[in-house]
Amino acid sequence: MHPLADVQTQRVGAGTTVWQFVVVLAGALIGKNVNICSHCFIENDVVIGNDVTVKNGVHLWDGLRVEDGVFIGPAVTFANDKFPRSKNRPEAFETTTVRRGASIGANATILPGVNIGAGAMIGAGAVVTRSVPDFAIVVGNPAAIIGYTNTARSGVSGKGAHTGIRPATSHPSSLIYDLPVIPDIRGKLTVGEFDDNLPFRPKRYFIVYDVPSRETRGEHAHRACHQLLICVRGSCVAVADDGQTRQEFVLDSPNRALHMPPMIWGTQYKYSSDAMLLVFASHHYDPEDYIRDYDVFLSEVAGQK
Repeated sequence: MHPLADVQTQRVGAGTTVWQFVVVLAGALIGKNVNICSHCFIENDVVIGNDVTVKNGVHLWDGLRVEDGVFIGPAVTFANDKFPRSKNRPEAFETTTVRRGASIGANATILPGVNIGAGAMIGAGAVVTRSVPDFAIVVGNPAAIIGYTNTARSGVSGKGAHTGIRPATSHPSSLIYDLPVIPDIRGKLTVGEFDDNLPFRPKRYFIVYDVPSRETRGEHAHRACHQLLICVRGSCVAVADDGQTRQEFVLDSPNRALHMPPMIWGTQYKYSSDAMLLVFASHHYDPEDYIRDYDVFLSEVAGQK
């Protein structure tokens, strides 16, 4: 503890460093090996995990939960009351959670009640108005997803792909199929036959369209259901995550299909304004088949192994 710091809490883990002109109120809980740089303020109802870095000029208000390994850049602003009034303190402040391994860039603003997902990356100056998925990279005002961390990109576009149905990816679980294209003077036709050269016989289909460009879809896995994704108009980007490897696929042609087998965490984003995503599913809709929590997904993947 720097002699010019005012640390009122007794709950500070071993190896933690608190620099000059930091004020920590008595109710705060700070973990091990935390580095809190100068000119920070930490209120009572704040929990900071282990191995966290808080750079200069950050104020951590009541209701904030920071998990292990988080980086908070200089002058990041957290808010905990959507409708503040002077001398009017609410009974409880909204809880904002920054999950393990996330990073928040300098001067970003985090609104009350949001969840910053594990491993997420918040760009400098971003204004986060709603929760950020695990591993998402967001920038801008309001913050929008532009990518995902630690994600390989297939680098293969459906446009100009070879004809003939064939796997076209190194991903260990998800497969890209380039469907044959038959062109003539009247236009083009692309075709695939289930049970012959496509991976399963579908029992239902759905179409996703009119998705605002800043929105994401998916963000779940299936325990039993297979899916086949074809962007029949426009383009979008699909992310396939088997719990160890995460890869992006550009879907921008009606003759390019992505097979998402069970136990793959799938996300789709970067929809063009005219995108129309056709999805074939091997099973009828069953809410029990969905896994919507990434930690539960990882646990079930580990259990299968």
